[in-house]
Amino acid sequence: MITNQKNKLAISMAVIFTLTAIVLGYIALGALAAFLFTFGYLGGLIIWLFVSAKVQFKQIAWPYFITLVLFMAHKYEERTMDFFPALSEITGRPVPEITSPPAIMLLVLAAVWLAIPFLIVKKYDIGYFLAWTFFASMGITELAHFVLPLLTHKPYGYFPGMYSVAVLAPVAWWGMWSLSNKETKI
Repeated sequence: MITNQKNKLAISMAVIFTLTAIVLGYIALGALAAFLFTFGYLGGLIIWLFVSAKVQFKQIAWPYFITLVLFMAHKYEERTMDFFPALSEITGRPVPEITSPPAIMLLVLAAVWLAIPFLIVKKYDIGYFLAWTFFASMGITELAHFVLPLLTHKPYGYFPGMYSVAVLAPVAWWGMWSLSNKETKI
């Protein structure tokens, strides 16, 4: 049972956003990526539906901005260490062109996370949903970097993006904790 009344339009938008991210992940990167996206996007949706706290943005500001900076560092590590070619070796799917429509749409979906501060300051339900997907994606989905080496034909070792996730995920957990705790004082 949903613990608080959420705006029906926000719920509809959240479901569409979630399904879009998972479908685009499948189109651009294949079934494995779509499966992994499910943890962040569907996981964020489910948590948002059942957690009633509507915190002030100042309560999540530090974890949000630190997670955002660490996410950018993580994307840099992935790009410079050839994450997508390594993923392609596992999935057998070619690396998508950055200019392909599904890749561009995935970037746009991620860019929507930049609206979280404004939306939460305004107490919009969709802002809380986006915050949950952001923190769940960074704190849960990104942990796949520690599982992906198990899917290669090499001994367990570094997988592109793994180092930055070791710092990124715990900060995102802090964000999830802060987002769920009405009594948090920052």
